[in-house]
Amino acid sequence: MTLSEERSRLAESDPDIFEALTGEETRQRRELELIPSENYAFPEVLTLLGSAFTNKYAEGYPGRRYYGGQQHTDRIETLARDRACALFHAEHANVQPLSGSPMNQAVYLGLLEPGDTILAMDLSHGGHLTHGAPVSHMGRLFNFVRYRTDPATGAIDFDALREVARKTQPKMVVCGYSSYPRGYDYADFKQVADEVGALTMADVSHIGGLIAANVMRNPMDAGFDVMTTTTHKSLRGPRGGLILCRKEFAKKIDASVFPGLQGGPHMNQVAAAALTFRLAATPAFRTYAEQVLANAQALAAGLNARQVKLVTGGTANHLMVIDTVKSFGMDGAQAQGTLDRVGLTANKQVIPDDPNPPMRPSGLRLGTPAATTRGMGGAEMDEIADILAGALSANGDKAAEAALAARLRDLTGRFPIEEF
Repeated sequence: MTLSEERSRLAESDPDIFEALTGEETRQRRELELIPSENYAFPEVLTLLGSAFTNKYAEGYPGRRYYGGQQHTDRIETLARDRACALFHAEHANVQPLSGSPMNQAVYLGLLEPGDTILAMDLSHGGHLTHGAPVSHMGRLFNFVRYRTDPATGAIDFDALREVARKTQPKMVVCGYSSYPRGYDYADFKQVADEVGALTMADVSHIGGLIAANVMRNPMDAGFDVMTTTTHKSLRGPRGGLILCRKEFAKKIDASVFPGLQGGPHMNQVAAAALTFRLAATPAFRTYAEQVLANAQALAAGLNARQVKLVTGGTANHLMVIDTVKSFGMDGAQAQGTLDRVGLTANKQVIPDDPNPPMRPSGLRLGTPAATTRGMGGAEMDEIADILAGALSANGDKAAEAALAARLRDLTGRFPIEEF
């Protein structure tokens, strides 16, 4: 059955779902994704996600499955693991986590005991929900203590981090972020962890693709015990999780993923991840990753030139955070809604020590992976900055917003998405 025939069949069998699908395809074509955790998957990834591997149960690991008929699933999982290890300079890889949250949970539950102390980044300073936020289950199972950024510079205060580590004696030190617009040297974390006898874990879900392309530092090269990353975001793969570790932790990690936390892996996802790791090892992907960083610099410069206040003043990676209260006198939720009306998709975001609640925070988070995938460069980043600043300064003027939306549609029309 051809793709056209498959779509016609879907339209007949469920018109409501088909309408939603075509609506989302149109939205992605006409509008622009600026959420740093979103991207356009490689076209081959979409093919594999809808492939015959969807039908196959594969509980266990290659050579040790609970069901028969595994000759092809064993092959793709072995390829995925080998390619991941080569790409990220790791001794062992587990490619079965269904997403980022169970990926991190599997590490905690596999290497620690409930009640153990974990030192991780404060959520409002850029950490992730799975780094022990009180509302998460992991925050209830483990004793998370926090490190923060320096209010003056935006950098991580390692003197304060070391003091907390010495005082609390964590069993694990976690670094990584979902909303921190700077980079850092993993050796600094390793030094603190070694001083207190803690394991080291880096969650690089946002920048996994940039690390794979060797345009940002790799925690495994710094001697980290564990590194986790999602396989979408900057990697352009399927939605899923990946755990990389030193060989001595392989058995504990594997047992924690299955049977400890999950049942059968999604083999269509594993196949798509294997493909992604191959594509991420190419020179073309390195060029893409370099452009992601260059575009982030250009977008930040464009916003700064328009007197937009950025948390830490700029960026050293693929994302940035606008202080919308100081910049435009509105909270992040209002800013997000305004940009939705002109076709720019961003997400509201807490800022360090935010006085506002999470659903009405003081910030807005932006990133460049998706725009870069469309082929946009520095000139387009400046145009995006102008549209964004104009929309948030328009005070709800419908005519001004309509004009900006037309500019945005013209921009995206010049950089089409071909996958759908």
